[in-house]
Amino acid sequence: MKKLIVNWQRFVLICTLTVGIVSCATLPINALPSHNFGHRVKFLVMHFTAIDYQNSVDALVDEGGLSAHYLIPESNDASYPHSSLEILKLVDENKRAWHAGNSFWQGRSELNDSSIGIEIVNVPECHWDKQATNKTKTEHGDNRLCVFPDYDPKQIELLIALSKDILQRNPDISPTRIVGHSDIAPARKNDPGPRFPWHELYKAGIGAWYDNDTLDEYWQRFTQYQPNIGLVQSALRTYGYDILETGIVDDQTHDVVSAFQMHFLPWQVTGQIDSKTAAAVFALLDKYFAYNAKTLMARYIAEQSSVATNEASFQDIPKHGQVDQVFPMQERSTRVLVNDRERFKSYQGRGDIIINSLNAKQADIYVNGQKLNITQPFANDERYQYSLKRRTQDGINALRVDNVLPKGSNLQVTIPFPRLVDNSAKYQTRFKQVDALIEQDVADDFPGAVLLVVKDGQIIKRSAYGYARKYDDSGELLSQPAKMRIDTLFDIASNTKMFATNLALMKLTSEGKLNVNLAIQHYLPDYKGAGRETRLVRDLLTHTAGYAPQVRFFTSDNELGKSLYSQDAKRTDQLLLNRVPFAMGRNVKAVYSDTDYMLLGMLVERITGMGLDAYVEHQIYRPLGLSNTLFNPLRKGRAKGEFAATEIQGNSRGGRVSFDNMRQYVLQGEVHDEKAFYSLDGVAGHAGLFSTVDDLAVLGQLLLNGGGYGQTEVFKEAVLQQFIKPEEHDDSFGLGWRRAGHGQNKWHFGPYASAQAYGHTGWTGTVSVIDPEYDLAIFLLTNARHSKVQEDDNGHVAFEGKSFETGKYGSVISLVYEAILNGE
Repeated sequence: MKKLIVNWQRFVLICTLTVGIVSCATLPINALPSHNFGHRVKFLVMHFTAIDYQNSVDALVDEGGLSAHYLIPESNDASYPHSSLEILKLVDENKRAWHAGNSFWQGRSELNDSSIGIEIVNVPECHWDKQATNKTKTEHGDNRLCVFPDYDPKQIELLIALSKDILQRNPDISPTRIVGHSDIAPARKNDPGPRFPWHELYKAGIGAWYDNDTLDEYWQRFTQYQPNIGLVQSALRTYGYDILETGIVDDQTHDVVSAFQMHFLPWQVTGQIDSKTAAAVFALLDKYFAYNAKTLMARYIAEQSSVATNEASFQDIPKHGQVDQVFPMQERSTRVLVNDRERFKSYQGRGDIIINSLNAKQADIYVNGQKLNITQPFANDERYQYSLKRRTQDGINALRVDNVLPKGSNLQVTIPFPRLVDNSAKYQTRFKQVDALIEQDVADDFPGAVLLVVKDGQIIKRSAYGYARKYDDSGELLSQPAKMRIDTLFDIASNTKMFATNLALMKLTSEGKLNVNLAIQHYLPDYKGAGRETRLVRDLLTHTAGYAPQVRFFTSDNELGKSLYSQDAKRTDQLLLNRVPFAMGRNVKAVYSDTDYMLLGMLVERITGMGLDAYVEHQIYRPLGLSNTLFNPLRKGRAKGEFAATEIQGNSRGGRVSFDNMRQYVLQGEVHDEKAFYSLDGVAGHAGLFSTVDDLAVLGQLLLNGGGYGQTEVFKEAVLQQFIKPEEHDDSFGLGWRRAGHGQNKWHFGPYASAQAYGHTGWTGTVSVIDPEYDLAIFLLTNARHSKVQEDDNGHVAFEGKSFETGKYGSVISLVYEAILNGE
């Protein structure tokens, strides 16, 4: 038995050794060639070695290293032992060399199995940013600097000859399958680098390139309307890259775009999608994948039309009232009874209508079904204004225009938004309990407050209490404290987020200049690294971007160290863009953060090309007739005596805190927030705005009106609804706005607010409530921080003013609601 086994093993060994020379007698194999086969080699991959010849040989030849099929040395390399260059064959083309690693191209992965690799000796010089807070190292990261040398012309001659020879033997290697290592592994590799002469190879018949005329055609089109990020991602995937369509400029997109640009646009390697990059991708598809190019362009046209339609709805000529309409309406529905009708908000016994004749002589105009008795015939181009006080009702009113004659003529009809009227004297006795609470707190040493309540378009409560300033710079009581006045200006602290930054964002959204669902990087291109590319504008508004509550830039003794110290606005901006680390992942949970709104303030400035203060003061407040709502008021001619004081000894917490350049006097007319004052020169998206209750009342009515006041429209009602609607997972938040929800924020809104109520608070002692269900707005401005600082046994400091019910917001708000509900 053993002999038989030995003999059989010997027989198998002989057959194995003679395979390819003669068939074993026991295996009757006959050739019957099939037409159905493919070649193993599909791709040709170019690399640079990044090290000199001798080190390349050690890495590619010695056991335990990597390999490639060919190595091409470089002239003037001291480690190269020969006088003339020669190509070294390291691995037979029929065998699998280890050059590609984890890789992907045109639907295939692990390209070692199906590719030939050529290593070319070329040595770039690369460095890492040693000061970078982001320790992630990527080939195309902002924290890496590489200097790429030119390739040796003699090398390229050999490479062209070798490549042509390889292509002759491997017909499945099409032009688009001749790639660089960075093309097939963009997150890991940057070779053969931006100096590799891809275009020279193309002219020699090796590889792909676009036609310049086609490039120009796409570029001309894309400069008019740039393809969205998702479409370009899909186009890059179609060409061959390993990229998923996410619709945002994330890390994978930055890496892939960098690799693409090094190959096809080596004169502009930015990692950013622009019209030239998109044009190059589509020009290549047009040449090599024409059907796919047509499909993607059909999508581009559809998306362009969709965006144009959406933008058109937001970019109409600014309205001069809530109704600002030409009748008969130009866009008409086949549903006859929906034409020539509008809705408007008004109050009983109030309102006006303005009519301009555009060649019309007469028309029938109805408000709430009642025909207006107006003088006719109209004179052409004349302006008529009539009172609607006998026709209007509280809430929604109906307007209808019929029989505009002669045919072909038109009427321009305008109905302004409601304006406030002051009836506070009429309702003074209704708020006795509110007055009693605040007055008692003042008697017990609470500094002061101003309260204003708007209901149904009327100011029904407008009162000042206590003192605007009680203490001198040393912390001693003034012999004659400054009394609080109705027109006292307050540092409204984080209410800045809503009444400056959010109003600006809502206006920009209405004008089609902002889409909160786009990546922040779309508007701030230098906001990148460490996952910033994945953050959306919406994430900042909902406080889910992942930032900690604050970064104390103003002191070198901050939690993140001296590298995040700044008392210079420009440096702080740069730190915000790419240095402030995330405390957690995106959308893990909502963490209220000043950093979010500091970035949103920057975003407003980038979009508008104006400082945040200049934009809101000139584009929002001034058209509304507001002159007491502003940033850095002392620089704009206002006097300290006009302001409610905040902290007594600067930012020192009664001498317990110290840092460079710290103020140690009573703060009055200067923003209290340290980040805004020291690090952002008084103008920030999260703090810095000063205002009065009267100005805020107008802004409150603006919101209750759905975006306009008088003849000024600031934003569209649809945009307001977008910003105040509850977030899916937490109805106590909208986009920036805090909401009453279902009682989660009773400390702010009290127990009676409707689920639709929204508003905000400010650290200095300010609170706002806007309740559409009750057509109600409440503004309580206090200087609760203008009080002594106490320290408990655990070392925690607290302002005495915050121990009073008036300083806790919810109690006063609750009594205001009770006064209104009981009064009705």
